[in-house]
Amino acid sequence: MSKLDLDPVLVARARQLARRAGQPVVDLARSHTTVSVERAVLRLAGVTGADPDGIPWVNRLVDAVAADVGLGHGVAVPVFDALVREGSTDVTLLAQKAAAGSVRFTQPTGRAATAARSAARKAVGAGIRRIDRRRAERDRLVKRHGDPAQRPWIYLIVATGDIYEDIPQAQAAARAGADVIAVIRSTGQSLLDYVPEGATREGFAGTYATQENFRLMRAALDESSKEVGRYVRLTNYASGLCMPEMATLAGLERLDMMLNDSMYGILFRDINPVRTFVDQRFSRQVHARAGIIINTGEDNYLTTADAVDEAHTVTVSQLLNEFFAHEAGLADWQLGLGHAFEINPEVPESFRLELAHALLARELFPDAPLKWMPPTKHMTGDVFRGNLLDGFFNLAGALTGQGILLVGMMTEAVVTPWLSDRDIALQNVRYVLGAAGGLHEDFVPAPGGFIRRRANQVLGEALDLLDRIGEQTLLTAIAEGTFGIMKRPADRGKGLSGVAAHEADYCNPATDILEAAA
Repeated sequence: MSKLDLDPVLVARARQLARRAGQPVVDLARSHTTVSVERAVLRLAGVTGADPDGIPWVNRLVDAVAADVGLGHGVAVPVFDALVREGSTDVTLLAQKAAAGSVRFTQPTGRAATAARSAARKAVGAGIRRIDRRRAERDRLVKRHGDPAQRPWIYLIVATGDIYEDIPQAQAAARAGADVIAVIRSTGQSLLDYVPEGATREGFAGTYATQENFRLMRAALDESSKEVGRYVRLTNYASGLCMPEMATLAGLERLDMMLNDSMYGILFRDINPVRTFVDQRFSRQVHARAGIIINTGEDNYLTTADAVDEAHTVTVSQLLNEFFAHEAGLADWQLGLGHAFEINPEVPESFRLELAHALLARELFPDAPLKWMPPTKHMTGDVFRGNLLDGFFNLAGALTGQGILLVGMMTEAVVTPWLSDRDIALQNVRYVLGAAGGLHEDFVPAPGGFIRRRANQVLGEALDLLDRIGEQTLLTAIAEGTFGIMKRPADRGKGLSGVAAHEADYCNPATDILEAAA
């Protein structure tokens, strides 16, 4: 039974409109590729390492193929055709030769093309099977150690810039009650069109996301899982210019959640919309296969737009993200759809408004582990007020049955949190969930009351906006500043030069394997 008395006909209509608005973007993604998609394919095929300047060999190889035959055919067939001609199976060595200019690439035809496709599918398939083994490993560890006893899961950020400092902080957080550890990325990494290599110690306001850093933190949290008697999950970022590669590396190193939403890159990093929608689809196909929960970024809209006036844009984006995720193969349990506690506390009835918005998301997506984000925009530096506001946020999460609750910090907008700040914040969460964790069972807004009226108003506004988007296209809506009041035209933005339309003979063995299993 709906606690908000939502009209099921209107809810079904909302999903229908989201499908109408989203399908042209899916069609666009299915007919284009990017340099990062092609690099992810080659990572699955076994390309590793970087040159002396720190540029990954996979970047060197894709650039060499694109220079010789273009990107529109896909890189797999030209690369494995060259391997056959070289009489080699070492794709990383081929990348090194290509960077030195000693290998030329062609687009083969006939038997040569057939042989190259077969070799590419075999190599990429081996990479996907490694992801399958890591997913099975997670399942075994969850069965052995168990899941957290309560929901929502407590999600806490660690980010010193130094992976070797992050590890003890993450383990301490797990002992103090954190169920999910998020290692926030170094400032600006989303705009790097390559993935740094190796363990890093020099990040800025975050730690670089690299395969080795993923491996080190996952191993450390496996130790913590055994110690605390519950499986501690690890989160990082599949966003920015390297979404497909980050998703691939996360699958290979058994990460459990990834922030994954093209709209964040479009709106807040000015990444070209076409580039990032193409990248998002491939990355979500990998996440689906790896059993990774995605976290979407609707909460970010409310840091630039008004959280009351623009609440319906969050609902619209959640519905679009649900459509895009399902199309890519993700199940409902993998949809950590985002929303946030960002209404100005000076607004009359602000807490009731927050409850209406949060409960609307819970009712629209009953099987999704919603990710509930704490206040940031209206944190003033008064740590006592901030801790109280975080307590209200935690209570709203309990009342509305959120699935993943990011720990708010009373020192938000003041300093990067100290360990003591995290401890106080975790005390706040533990108290509220311990005292009121089951209140969702009892909380039913009054029929015809403020909360029900507000939730139905937001749903109605979302339907109107989805209808307009369907008339004008989603790319046009983004260009006009519909989300987060940021205007991002489809023919501008970073990374556009790395996009190519498929040629008639385009081949991507990773997509072929992933879609065949969907």
